[in-house]
Amino acid sequence: MMFWIIAAALTLGASLTVLLPLAGGRRAARDGSSHDLAVYRDQLSELDGDLARGLIQPAEAEQARAEIGRRILRLEGGGHAQAGAARSAPTALRLVSAIAVLAVPLVSWGLYSEIGSPDLPSQPLAARLTKNPADSSADELIARAESHLAANPNDGRGWDVLAPIYLRMGRYADAATAYRNALRLEGPTAQRQTGLGEAIAGTAGGVISAAAQAAFEEALKLEPGDAKASFYLAVALAQEGRGAEARAAWQSMLATLPPASPWRRAVQQALAEAGDKTATSAPTEEEMTAAASMSPQDRAAMIETMVASLDDRLRQNPRDEEGWMRLIRSYAVLGKADQAREALGRGVAAFGPDSAEAKKITAFAATLGLAAATE
Repeated sequence: MMFWIIAAALTLGASLTVLLPLAGGRRAARDGSSHDLAVYRDQLSELDGDLARGLIQPAEAEQARAEIGRRILRLEGGGHAQAGAARSAPTALRLVSAIAVLAVPLVSWGLYSEIGSPDLPSQPLAARLTKNPADSSADELIARAESHLAANPNDGRGWDVLAPIYLRMGRYADAATAYRNALRLEGPTAQRQTGLGEAIAGTAGGVISAAAQAAFEEALKLEPGDAKASFYLAVALAQEGRGAEARAAWQSMLATLPPASPWRRAVQQALAEAGDKTATSAPTEEEMTAAASMSPQDRAAMIETMVASLDDRLRQNPRDEEGWMRLIRSYAVLGKADQAREALGRGVAAFGPDSAEAKKITAFAATLGLAAATE
């Protein structure tokens, strides 16, 4: 009942604010005309006084009196016309406006009474955080956990529960922080390390940085054969341009994964993509075997030739995101930092500085300690 009383008072106040100016329009016009007539009459009196004191000639006084008289006649004629108009069009307009103003609260009240919930009690955040978790929404549960951890930052179990939730929501920076806290407070496990690696990669747009790679390697130390860690380490090889090694790692995984493993499809898809994207730019296993038996000078010459070939191909077809990352990595490994930065600048320019591809290439280069060259 209190809700309806307050709503009625607010509605009445708002309606009166709009209606009162409409009702006072005619009176304002009438008051304005009366004021003008009084001014003209005062001017006639002043004119007579000036004539009596000899301040103005009789002919000039007559001309001024005639002009003031014409203004009074026009004003009185306009007043009659305004009065007639006020009784017709403005009256109808004010009536329509008043009906519209009154209709808005009536219609809104009617709709709210049908679809609204005026009797629903308020739900402040503090009260929602204390209710039964089974009755809470996902957002309320997350807010509840965050509130708890803000007050108890050393609750490792809380961070451990919240970290994978952040990861599924795409809040990668928050997930990385939560995983680091869980690792610090609860100790290392393969699951926490792979979660941390995923979160770090997520913040870099999918690039497996050195920090993400270290997390996945720690996971394999704790649990040899961990599918997630093995998969992402193979992805890191592919991103570095080591396609043959990446394919070999995925093929090894496929040979050992159980038939029902959810990772089989991901590995098969990665192999299919690697077969298309890296076969023309990465050395084959036969080439790697041959390179192992070469002298250091011959091996370096072969690598230089392959990098030059990749560079030439990217000049012909610059819209190859993976190719640019492989080229940047190759120059960095060869110790050619200037050429690596130049390749980074060309790759960014090929897609546009604000594109998602350019940002991914830049993030990858940053993991190698490279930044685009500035003019």
